[in-house]
Amino acid sequence: MGLKDEIFEQPAILQGWLENQWGHVQQIARAIRQRDIDFVFLAARGTSDHAGVYAQYVWGAINRLPVAFAAPSLFTLYKGWPRLQRALVVGTSQSGQSPDVVSVLTEARRQGAPTLAITNAPDSPLAQTAEFKLDIQAGVEKAVAATKTYTAELMAMAALSAAMTEDEDHLAALQLIPAVVEEALGLASEAERIATAHAALSHCVVLGRGYNYCSAQEWALKLKELAYVFAEPYSTADFQHGPLAIVEPRLPVLAIAPSGAVLPDLLALLHRLREEHGAELFVISDDEAATALGHQALRLSSRLPEWLTPLVYIVPAQLYCYYLTRAKGYDTEKPRSLNKVTRTR
Repeated sequence: MGLKDEIFEQPAILQGWLENQWGHVQQIARAIRQRDIDFVFLAARGTSDHAGVYAQYVWGAINRLPVAFAAPSLFTLYKGWPRLQRALVVGTSQSGQSPDVVSVLTEARRQGAPTLAITNAPDSPLAQTAEFKLDIQAGVEKAVAATKTYTAELMAMAALSAAMTEDEDHLAALQLIPAVVEEALGLASEAERIATAHAALSHCVVLGRGYNYCSAQEWALKLKELAYVFAEPYSTADFQHGPLAIVEPRLPVLAIAPSGAVLPDLLALLHRLREEHGAELFVISDDEAATALGHQALRLSSRLPEWLTPLVYIVPAQLYCYYLTRAKGYDTEKPRSLNKVTRTR
C-alpha cells in the first residue's frame, strides 16, 4: 500500500464514513446545540490546519459560528490561556499525538468548555482528552504525505455542519461526494501528462479563495513535501495586495477555480495574469471559461454546491503531486526530512 493506493481509496473511505458515522455526528450536533456556544476555537497543525481553514468557512457561512485558530504556544510555552468558556474547542489531528494540540483541549476542559477531537486515532491522547470525538475512519495511512486522512477530516467537518443545520438538502449533497471523487480520480492519466510536462517545476504560486483557500494551502504543502517545489499559496484577494508584484513572464500559477461566489473575481485575476503578466496557468475547474484560460487544465464535475467542492478539488491536485514527484525522480513514499507523526510543543 503506497501513496497512489491511498489516493484511490478515498471514495470508499468517504462512503463508509457516511454510512457508519452519520448517526454519531447527529448526536454530537445535538449536544453542541444544547451548550451556550458563541464561537469555535480550533487547534491543528500541518494538513489538519488546512482542514481547519475549511471549517472556518463552512461553520462560519452555514452555521454562523466564528472560528478562531489557537496559537498552541500560548498554552505550552507562554501559559497565557485565552478565556474559552463560551467556545467549542476543537482539536484536529490525524495521529492525535501532537502535544501542543492536546494541550489546548486540556486547558479547555479545565475551563469547562465543550471539546471535540477529530482524529484518525480514536484511542490517541487527543481523543482521550476530548469530551466528544469524531473518528475519521480512514484506516492506516502509511504514506508520509497525508491524502485520505485530509479528505476524511473535511468530510467530518462538513457532516457536522450539515447535522447542526438539520437541512435535508445538505445531507443529500454530502451523499454525492464519494461518486464525484470517483469521477475526479478518472483524471489520473491527464494529471500524469501535465505533471510530466512540468518535471522542471521548481517554484510556483497556488491560488484559491473562500471555501477552496484550504485547497490552495494543501496543494502547496503537497508540492513542498513530495516534489520539493517552493510553492506559495495565496487567497486570490490577498495576492492582489502586494504579492502580485512577483509575477513575471512564465511564472507558474496553479489555481483552484470552482463555480460559485468567488469565480467572477478569480476569472478576472486569471485573465490579468495571463494576458498582462504572461504567467503560465494550470487551472482546476468545472467552468469552461476558467479552463480555457489555463495553458494546462483539469475539468471537474459541477454536481456539488461550492461549500463541498474542497473534498473533490484536492484529489486531482494530489494526483498531480504524486506524478510530479515521480517525474522528478523522487521517492513518493519517503520524503526527505519528514516522519509520519510530528510531535511539537
